Amino acid sequence: MPQEWELSRQEAGEPNPARVLDHALHAAITEACGGFSPLSLWRAWIDWGLHLAASPGRQLELASLALAEAAAPREERADKRFRDDAWRQWPFSLWAGEFLAAERWWDAATRDLPGADPHNLALAHFLGRQALDAAAPTNFLLTNPVALAQTRQEGGANLARGGANFWRDFAEARRGQRPQAALAWRPGETVALTKGAVVRRTKLAEVIQYLPATRKVRPEPVVIVPAWIMKYYILDLEPQDSLIKALTEAGFTVFAISWRNPTGADRDIGFEEYDAEGVRPALEAALAITGASRAHLMGYCIGGLLAAVAASAMARDGDARLQSLSLLAAQVDYTEAGELKLFIDPSQIAAIESLMWEKGVFEASRMGGAFNMLRSNDLIWSKLIHHYLMGEPETMNAMAAWSTDTTRMPYRMHRDYLQQFYLDNDFAEGRFKLGGRPVSPRDIRTPIFALGTETDHVAPWRSVFKIHQFADAEVTFALTNGGHNRGVISPPGRPGRRYRIATTAHDAPRPDPEAWFEATPPREGSWWGAWFAWLNAHSGAPVAPPPLGRAEAGLAPLDAAPGTYVRE
Repeated sequence: MPQEWELSRQEAGEPNPARVLDHALHAAITEACGGFSPLSLWRAWIDWGLHLAASPGRQLELASLALAEAAAPREERADKRFRDDAWRQWPFSLWAGEFLAAERWWDAATRDLPGADPHNLALAHFLGRQALDAAAPTNFLLTNPVALAQTRQEGGANLARGGANFWRDFAEARRGQRPQAALAWRPGETVALTKGAVVRRTKLAEVIQYLPATRKVRPEPVVIVPAWIMKYYILDLEPQDSLIKALTEAGFTVFAISWRNPTGADRDIGFEEYDAEGVRPALEAALAITGASRAHLMGYCIGGLLAAVAASAMARDGDARLQSLSLLAAQVDYTEAGELKLFIDPSQIAAIESLMWEKGVFEASRMGGAFNMLRSNDLIWSKLIHHYLMGEPETMNAMAAWSTDTTRMPYRMHRDYLQQFYLDNDFAEGRFKLGGRPVSPRDIRTPIFALGTETDHVAPWRSVFKIHQFADAEVTFALTNGGHNRGVISPPGRPGRRYRIATTAHDAPRPDPEAWFEATPPREGSWWGAWFAWLNAHSGAPVAPPPLGRAEAGLAPLDAAPGTYVRE
């Protein structure tokens, strides 16, 4: 109630001066702590330290482990950071071995501690590993034999190039600019090239209809709901990697939402507006243009959560316009939301709220920092070594460039998303309201295709798998190798790809994820073809393609794809 009262005063143009002062102070403290709530950090360390201090038996176990690690032979090659033969030489082999032993000891020290809060223990483990990774011998010139050899060979020229790289990156970061290497990937010029047109525009979304690539198409259109924390064109990168292009070539009429990049004036836009100004207009436009009575709805990442909420509300209201629902790397239950949940507790939400208060938006680049920390060796320290110590130029592919093309999130939406989904799990437990009434995934009856990816740090596949427990529907679940982005963008022909897939009837017992994994053999190749086949099986007989837009329905083409919002 206090938050609602505060917002109502703000909306009326009467901000609470005391609260504004508090937000400003809390924001400054959070900024000084690198975007973290200091209370969350201290609580994690104190919880771990006090429970360890009160566990003498556990202390003896850890002391024994330390002695055993000191006497054990070193296996540096198990870690890709130390695979170069130069790490076999003394003293580098000693430093690498001791470092890896310290990592193993810390992993043990933050496990199996009776009484400690699991979230605090996981956060303490994460913070300790971040500190260890920062101190790895690979990160420093004098303790990295590969960098030393390169420096001797080039007479220090690599360090001069690395220094220039550092100052250029520093200047770009200070100015809020994207890396220079990313600028070669521009929507409508080198990425997002699939032909089509914007056929509807709202204050939050442009609805893009794509041209057919086949003589006949399935009658039911595919409506794509991407995440709004990044630009939609992750699904339409270069032509060979474009899921949208592949869908058109598989004989589907495709509509996709391109979200607008909010500004501070949009601070009070909430989750419900993303449905009312995004999903519903896209569905209405797709059905009006194609003349179909039903559509396939697909959502990716948080867009999948929105699609599931919309599907639940439609089922609640007796709206039968969905032929199927596809959820790619998307969760409806947040009890096991993966490592990203380490950054989310009541204190951290309050800290994020304070950061958003003045500007009215949350910069996705801040969330990108959290994502980078989850894979700091690959995304932070590897860059330090190659770009700065070795002086190598920064190279980017289309997906890496896309990841720098960040968006903003409105204050209310982001705050409520973290609170109502991540912390309170209101949707899975039937408390989340849309249109003033609760919605529940248990109301969904339409067939579901769900995709999980094996190494997803954002939406762990076992969490995605829980859709089996929440929807009274036929569920086809596919599990592919790769992570949150590269597992989804997995076109045919890419080497090393594999997936598992199985269908559970709506009236069959709900499977356990581990038993499902063991009983479902892997298949070589991309999961895309399996999804296209599933869509075909749930579609009508092919028909002639619809027109591009429909002027008589107020849906005349407005701009060529990829539209204008994607460039904001």
